Amino acid sequence: MEQNLGNRWRFVGAALVMQLCLGVLYSWAVFRGPLATLNEWTPAVTVQPYKYSLFFFTVAMIFAGFWQDKKGPRLVGSVGGILLGTGCLIAAFSVSSSPGLIFAYGILGGLGVGFAYVTPIATCVKWFPDKRGMIVGLAVMGFGAGSLIFAPLLETLIGFERLEAQGLTGAAFNSALAGNLKTTFITMAVIFYICVIGAAQVYRVPPAGWRPEGWAPPATAGAPTKEDFSPLEMLKTWQFWALWIIYFFGSATGQVAIGQGKPIVGQAIANAKASGAFWLTGGWTLGIMAAFNGLGRLFWGSLSDKLGRNVTTVLMYSVYIITCVFVISYGVLNQAYTPILLGLCLIGFAYGGYLAMMPSFCADYYGSKNVGANYGILFSAWGISALVFTQVFAKIITAAKAVGTPEALAGGYKTVYYSLAALSVVGLILAIIVKRPMHEVKSD
Repeated sequence: MEQNLGNRWRFVGAALVMQLCLGVLYSWAVFRGPLATLNEWTPAVTVQPYKYSLFFFTVAMIFAGFWQDKKGPRLVGSVGGILLGTGCLIAAFSVSSSPGLIFAYGILGGLGVGFAYVTPIATCVKWFPDKRGMIVGLAVMGFGAGSLIFAPLLETLIGFERLEAQGLTGAAFNSALAGNLKTTFITMAVIFYICVIGAAQVYRVPPAGWRPEGWAPPATAGAPTKEDFSPLEMLKTWQFWALWIIYFFGSATGQVAIGQGKPIVGQAIANAKASGAFWLTGGWTLGIMAAFNGLGRLFWGSLSDKLGRNVTTVLMYSVYIITCVFVISYGVLNQAYTPILLGLCLIGFAYGGYLAMMPSFCADYYGSKNVGANYGILFSAWGISALVFTQVFAKIITAAKAVGTPEALAGGYKTVYYSLAALSVVGLILAIIVKRPMHEVKSD
């Protein structure tokens, strides 16, 4: 049986490779400045491909979950790799076209990430019922940590600051920048074709009824309870909607922090550089945040196997509340880089836990048989949160910037993070009261 144990760990290795690639989604901020300079686009234009990628990522997750439960993870993961690679390839020839980038990176890329993302989660949940939290955390750690690799890599390939240092201006600068952007997207396409499609070929599903040697499902008191729920059966339980709201609010703080990561540290980086920290860049900061995001997935997932999902979720929300109210508020008020970075890293650390915990919650409550479809539906909370809260809080920051004073901008950020803390209180309360659905098995 030790051989079987070793065999199942290869799925985790494949999942890490695939998720590291898919985590490029969080690195779009690196493209925004160069694209704005090249095409004289506003921030509202440069953010569009990212917004569309989040939306189509979420849509694809729902369909891919149903599809992979029927056809298996290899086919669905391979289709995801093809879509993502092709999206980047088309983007290479669309660097001066906003609609082109929306279609290539936003629609095709987002669909590709969604199709591929669900496959390692569903695979690992089925092979590791004995340590779901840790394994799902490990499997999705790469997605959160992807920016740690891709943000600095993309900055280097684009070479924006390098071109400025060469003294290029005007048409010569734009031509060189456009060429670098094209090369960057082509490089990404090659990586995704090889790594995402290649990793998908490793996946297999366990035989029906398979369990690790010496492991049995936890016993429940009273009458036997239903183990596997269909998506429709899941939607009829109040626990699903409680989990949905927990995921919805839990995603909000992390998504806003990631979306505002580079802008919120901009002046703080300038202040730090004036003090001699010449090595600081926005990409480096995003990379550090990504590392904490990735580590949080493994840490909280593993902790939930020991303390339980509910207690762990309460702890994650507590980190949110403390960080939003104290650390971020102090940092933005004083434009101090260190507390801002610390706060963003703590938020990223806690946020990563939701991406590891919620698939485990879903499998614990509704079984592993339909976990692809069930988690795809639950994941809609993440996507809708991205669409709703990033827009709402971006408007608050835009209004604060329009005032034109540092105090107004700091006040805008405090409003955002105090609001996120309030949402976290609601999520924390739900995490305390939600319990596994105890539907009795009907006798024949």
